[in-house]
Amino acid sequence: MLTALFADHHVSLVRLALLVVGDRPTAEDVVQDVFTAMHARLERLRDHDRMLPYARRAVVNKCRTVLRRRRLAGRLHRHYEPPVWSAESAALLGEEHREVLAALRELPDRQREVLVLRFYLGLDEAQIAEAARISRGTVKSTSSRALAALAARLGEEE
Repeated sequence: MLTALFADHHVSLVRLALLVVGDRPTAEDVVQDVFTAMHARLERLRDHDRMLPYARRAVVNKCRTVLRRRRLAGRLHRHYEPPVWSAESAALLGEEHREVLAALRELPDRQREVLVLRFYLGLDEAQIAEAARISRGTVKSTSSRALAALAARLGEEE
C-alpha cells in the first residue's frame, strides 16, 4: 500500500513541500522523511484509505518544522536569506508565474500553506482543514486574506 501511495503521490507531495519551503532539495528531504516515518509505523497505520491525507498532513507539519528552524537560524545568525528557486526551475516558468510564486513566498506561512493546498493540490476546504489541522472556518478566512494579500502584492484589484 505504501509503495502504491509513493508511486501515485510522491510528485504532488514534493510539489506541496516545494511550494511551502521554497527549495527542491529540502522539499524532497521532507517527503522522504515522511515516507520513511510512515514505513516505520506501517503496522500502526490501520486505515489505508486515510494514508494520503495522513501523508499530506505530515508533509505540511514537517514543512512547518523546517520553516521554524530556518527562522530560528536566521535570528541566531542574522544573515539568513530566504531560499531561492533553482535556476532550472526559474527558467521553465513564465514571468507571470514567477511573479505569482515570488508574491506567494512573501505571504505568512499559514496563508501560503492554505493557498498551496487549495490551488496547487486542488484540495477542498475539508481536506485543507485536515491537512493543516485547522477548522474549515479558518481555512475560509485564511484563504480570503491570502488571496487579498496576493492580489495586493501583484497590484491587482480584488
